[in-house]
Amino acid sequence: MFVLTVDQRRSRRDIDRVPDLLEHYRAHQLVRPFDRTAGDEVQAVCEDAATVVSIALELVATPHWSVGIGIGYVELPLPETTRAGRGPAFEAARDAVTRAKNAPAALAVSGPESATAEDAETASTLVALLINRRSDQGREAVALMERGLTQTEAAEQLKISKQAMSQRLSVAGWHVESAGRTLGTRLLEAADGTGSHRS
Repeated sequence: MFVLTVDQRRSRRDIDRVPDLLEHYRAHQLVRPFDRTAGDEVQAVCEDAATVVSIALELVATPHWSVGIGIGYVELPLPETTRAGRGPAFEAARDAVTRAKNAPAALAVSGPESATAEDAETASTLVALLINRRSDQGREAVALMERGLTQTEAAEQLKISKQAMSQRLSVAGWHVESAGRTLGTRLLEAADGTGSHRS
């Protein structure tokens, strides 16, 4: 099982962004939805590693959040509110978000399989840094591809040649990002090999 603990960065000098985050992820497939735990921190429980990677990378692509991913058992039955949950995955997420505040991409992973969790953290960090260093043109090109357009369709929408579109995607590291997300997902799944829960 995975627990995401997310803390707003520089919250004393910023607006409260938690309500928007709660609304944005309300429809996501989570075992327990994001819930404000204290101050500007939120927490969610998820079984699907790909969903965890997607949410984490989306959050750290902004300058607003530090993301900790905790891996391990959770005590069952889970309470209705996420903040009342207990178990090693919650403790690991607490450790991870604390480390994330000083991490290169504001992202950290903790779990019982420490070496594999470190590998998952490294893979996710590399993808996050790749995304964060894209130019505006690169972000625009990738966004169109993520909407399901072909390169030809995206090029037409941007009013550039197909070759120019291909070059933008290459410079933006779009294919590398896809492979990196897959690797991060596989490593999270491997790190969760001890099982998903405890009753």
